[in-house]
Amino acid sequence: MPELPEVETIARSLRPGLVGRRIQRVLARWPRSLRPSMATVIAGCEGREVVGVGRRGKHLIFALSQGGHLIIHLRMSGRFEWVEPGGDEPRHARTLWRLDDGRTLAMDDARKFGTVTWSDDPAATLSQLGPEPLDPAFTPARFGTMLAARRRALKPLLLDQHFLAGLGNIYVDESLHRAGLHPLTPACSISDAQVHTLHGHIQAVLAQAIDNCGTSIDWIYPQGRMQSYLRVYGRAGQPCDHCGASIERLVVAQRGTWLCPTCQPCSSTPPG
Repeated sequence: MPELPEVETIARSLRPGLVGRRIQRVLARWPRSLRPSMATVIAGCEGREVVGVGRRGKHLIFALSQGGHLIIHLRMSGRFEWVEPGGDEPRHARTLWRLDDGRTLAMDDARKFGTVTWSDDPAATLSQLGPEPLDPAFTPARFGTMLAARRRALKPLLLDQHFLAGLGNIYVDESLHRAGLHPLTPACSISDAQVHTLHGHIQAVLAQAIDNCGTSIDWIYPQGRMQSYLRVYGRAGQPCDHCGASIERLVVAQRGTWLCPTCQPCSSTPPG
């Protein structure tokens, strides 16, 4: 599933070709992905201009003229492809937007888990999401208050989109390693210094990943470069870049989790 850096990269890549274009027709190949209904999405799109492309957490947001919005969650296998006039649509195209310049934007989704939601108020629709980790309002003090109130282990808590929006398996593991924190450490047990360190590494890892267009680990999202800079994720059995110990893999909250047992005991000094 694309995480914050991948979704941000997708939004930036779509913006130049999509903003300012008028949607002439919507083709629904998999109506079950359209919410609240196929008819609502089609009626809300056709004839409207795309005036903005943004992101909230792992969700893409297309702002339309007359106040409408599309909220798109790519889930496990969703991705976008441009189809030139007269070209063939992708094999797993589920929703297609035909534009006034003759091109078509296709949402390709082999597993059919992605969703397209029409909303007149995306803030309300996505109100259950936690704060954005790169928002200036997400300060170490705010993060510390959030953590102090939770007894959950750090890894599943940071994956919880109601707690903090946009983080997924890759960047949680990378942030915890760089902060020197074990994924099973209770959130409420870490010190103020560790809160500041973790906060800084979450923001630094996400910024680095955005600069590198996210992480590519399969055919679904091929344009990333961040995989060359990952320190623990997917590196079981390889030496830790900081201390040389062998990276280990365990399962936390039913998710594969990678860590360095030397750099990340339950209470430790962060690696440099």
